[in-house]
Formats: sequence, structure tokens, C-alpha cells
Amino acid sequence: MKKHRDQFPVEKMCRVLLVRASGYYSWLKHPVGVRERKEQELVEQIRQVYEQSKRRYGSPRITVELKEKGVHVSRPRVDRLMQKHRIQSIVRKKYRVQTTDSSHVYTVAENYLTRDFSAAMPAEKWVFDLTYIRTGEGRLFLTAILDQADRKVVGGALSENMEAEATTVAAWQMAVGNRPLFHSLLFHSDRGVQYACSAFREQLEGIPVVQSMSRKGNCWDNAVAESFFKTMKTEMVYHHKFATR
Repeated sequence: MKKHRDQFPVEKMCRVLLVRASGYYSWLKHPVGVRERKEQELVEQIRQVYEQSKRRYGSPRITVELKEKGVHVSRPRVDRLMQKHRIQSIVRKKYRVQTTDSSHVYTVAENYLTRDFSAAMPAEKWVFDLTYIRTGEGRLFLTAILDQADRKVVGGALSENMEAEATTVAAWQMAVGNRPLFHSLLFHSDRGVQYACSAFREQLEGIPVVQSMSRKGNCWDNAVAESFFKTMKTEMVYHHKFATR
């Protein structure tokens, strides 16, 4: 209409196009509509969270951050706007090297956790896992123990090998030093030899501990620990090159 207003009367064009003249004149004064302005504001808020996360967050985490800031928006809308404006997380999936050796002769514990990751108090439920970080000198193995009451890492160990003394035993000793066991503890891990071997199980003698292990090949049974390592590595490891251990 604006382009052809020198050729046709505005009122006539409005009748043909079934729009109100008042709306057209209002648009002339404020070319960007209310809806578009709100979208632009939301895109700017998305960009702020995106940059604050060092471009690591995707739509799910950006949505959570926005809601914490009082911006009520759905994840699908955030995803659509990110795609429209080419805002994309730099995080990419990496090939995972197997760190679980379950081909051993030691006794495998039952799965007593049964994916119930809730805990009423500290030192009630712990989960174990082991991963590695690539460096210029070779792999650096990281063992971590998370308390399900507050999802805090209460014990950990870094090592050049996957022997129990350097991984699970060291992490366990740190954990019980940080959070002494005053009541029965359920701790869960995969079926790796580091958790089943005699060297580690000797650490459990004489204390109120129930050992639990995931079912064979079922990573979801230890989902909290798996999720922790995924977050840590995608946000803190994959974007760096470590020259040494």
C-alpha cells in the first residue's frame, strides 16, 4: 500500500485488501508491529543467555535460564527463533571410548537403586562413574562420586590408568572423608571391574554400605552420573586442548 499510495487512494486500497485505514496509518508511524517487537526483544534475551554460556547452551537450557529470569516462553518457540536467527550451540557429540570392563570374574551386585535417584538426606545414595579426558600426553581418567541429595561431587580422582587403587579406591576415600557415613548408604555404579574387584570391596568392610550395579549394557540405570559427565565434557572439555595431564 505504501508503495502504491501515489497511484491509488489509500481508502480504496484498504477496502480491496480488507484492512482498516487506521491500522495502515498506525503502521506508518510504527512500522514494526507489537508482536515483531516482542519477538526482537526475546531474540535479544536469547542471545544474551547464549553468549553468557560461551555459546554452549541449546534451546532447552536457554529456556530454563529465561524462565529463571521471569521470561515465560516455551522451548519449541526458543528453538524456532534460534533456528531462524542461526543461533546454534557449539557443543557437538564426541566418540566415546569404552571405560567399563565388565568381563571379569568378580561378583556383580544387584540393581537396588532401580533408577530412583531421589535422596532425603546426604550420604543416603551415591553414584559412581568413570570417564577420561584426552590430553597431549595421553588419556587422563576421571572418577567421580555424586551424592543424590544435592548432586554434589563428594569424591573424585584423576589418574593415568584405570586401576582400582587410582580410581575407585581413591575417589571413595575422598568421599567418606568429606561426608562420613552415619547411616546406611546405597551406592550405585556400572559393572566395571574397578567397582567389583577385591581392592575396592575391601574399602566397604565394616561400614553400613549396600552396593548396587546397573544391569548389563544399560546406561540409564546410572543416568545421573552419565548426565554429569556429559555436561562436564561438552561444556568444559571438548572445546579445549590440554597439552599435558
